[in-house]
Amino acid sequence: MPAERVAMRKIREVLRLHHACGLGKRKVAPLVGIGPTAVGDYLRRAKEAGLGWPLPDDLDDDALERRLFPPPPAPIAEARPMPDWPMIARELRRKGVTLRLVWEEYRAAHPDGFGYSWFCDMYRAWRGRLSPTMRQEHRAGERMLVDFAGQTVPIVTAATGEVRDAEIFIAVLGASNFTFVTARWSQSLPDWIGAHVDAFNAFGGVTAQVVCDNLKAGVTKASRYEPALNPTYREMAEQ
Repeated sequence: MPAERVAMRKIREVLRLHHACGLGKRKVAPLVGIGPTAVGDYLRRAKEAGLGWPLPDDLDDDALERRLFPPPPAPIAEARPMPDWPMIARELRRKGVTLRLVWEEYRAAHPDGFGYSWFCDMYRAWRGRLSPTMRQEHRAGERMLVDFAGQTVPIVTAATGEVRDAEIFIAVLGASNFTFVTARWSQSLPDWIGAHVDAFNAFGGVTAQVVCDNLKAGVTKASRYEPALNPTYREMAEQ
């Protein structure tokens, strides 16, 4: 399954550590926070694009991405069935629907259709032309973004065989994308606060800001300018 691309700043750091510092992919990987396979892939793409280090001064992130991830070649004129991208985009908004699931349905209907990697590349290229993006800059230690995933995970009690659904809490540091995940029995206030405390302990500190969605355990009244926070949640943030 193709991995989601990391930020261009991380790919720039991969190139710098490899070319300027002489580090191999296994040493670069933990320094950048990605796997060695991904590091190897980015180095291969850079070599094929004729890029080393330092990069040209006029090569911004958008241009670098185009050099490293050129759009897939247009399918040859043989009648390979093209996916219905607008329909696929609508399907992906549904809970539990993934790109692999949509591709499997496409191949079931069209056995001679595109392979999974090409399907993913073409979809991302189509989506990139369709949807504008907004770059967000995060300083180290500034923000921790938190929310429940929305999908539950079944947990089986070994002694009784009872199955309970656990909520998945996710906290992400904005600057590094370092992620903490834990399971809780509910989205109630005690579980919400406890998950935050576990995240702070895992990260080894507290960010200047905690950014959450409008979960009732955290925000009692949603507002673009003056949201009303749960008193217990506010008290935790003030500690």
